[in-house]
Amino acid sequence: MPGRRLPPWFGTAVVYTIAIACLWWVYQGFDWKSELPRLRQIHWKWIALAVACDVLVYISQAWRWNLVLRPVKKLPLWRSVQAIYIGLFANEVLPFRSGEIIRCYLQSHWSEIPLATTLSSALIERLVDGVWLIFGFALVAWLVPAVPDPVEAAAYSLAAVVFVIGATVVFSVLSERFAHHVSTRHRWSEAVRTLIEGLHTMGKARSFFVAVAASTVYLGLQLIPIYAMIRGYGLDELGIGDAAVVLVVLRLSTVIPGLPGNVGPFQYAGVLALHRILGISRPVATSLTTVMFLVVTLPLLIAGWLALAATGLEIREIYRKAHESSRKSTTRVG
Repeated sequence: MPGRRLPPWFGTAVVYTIAIACLWWVYQGFDWKSELPRLRQIHWKWIALAVACDVLVYISQAWRWNLVLRPVKKLPLWRSVQAIYIGLFANEVLPFRSGEIIRCYLQSHWSEIPLATTLSSALIERLVDGVWLIFGFALVAWLVPAVPDPVEAAAYSLAAVVFVIGATVVFSVLSERFAHHVSTRHRWSEAVRTLIEGLHTMGKARSFFVAVAASTVYLGLQLIPIYAMIRGYGLDELGIGDAAVVLVVLRLSTVIPGLPGNVGPFQYAGVLALHRILGISRPVATSLTTVMFLVVTLPLLIAGWLALAATGLEIREIYRKAHESSRKSTTRVG
């Protein structure tokens, strides 16, 4: 007998349970009245720097995305920036990081590139990010005497995902005939074939190595907002290396897609990094993490809303079209 399928609400229920548990752990016993006055002491020039660099992060991501896609088609930077910011807006208002498929769909629709190809490019991006993040975790593990178990578990989960993606990309790049051999009776055979062909085309191009180098700019710009917020909060005893520790732990918290804006795991990871690893007092770590979340989230919502408004569409309409396009690409038979 076939196994019983889990009800459709099960995954959502698990994600909400994890998020609520994280928020409870972070804010239990937190004295809002005594900590809120700290906001008056924040150096807002540092916060302004954090916001500006956070915006530049995703412009640099668009530049890198264009480099990955260059073997397929030369794309205007603005369109990639717009697609990314709409995707980020979707991640802030929809669960399970729906913005990834939305930005790929928009790029495909605007640039007339197969959706499977834009998905291939996103897969390559995530592989590169994953490799850099694993190196970052290795550095944290070397610098920190005892890494908390949740951080270590997230790093191992990421390593497993990166290994699978990396093996697929490497095999696709090395084997020119691999994509042509992907022919099954399943309805998704053509989509898989297009995906692998895209990996082969983009992965062997010289621009791929330029994109890998460009990732240092992308990651470096992510480090500046964290450091600026730490300095803005008056924690002068923490340096750029400590900001890197916070960044790595925050990024590891996004390994498993969850609620919009990564609510719950973000706060948990921030307090874990600042309090458990760097030794900042629990109340200060909690209030700083809360500020970080607002500084990271609000600019993305505003910039994403502006990018979305320029299309004249609603985010749920784009979400529906993206999934319809994805289903159509998997039902075509080659």
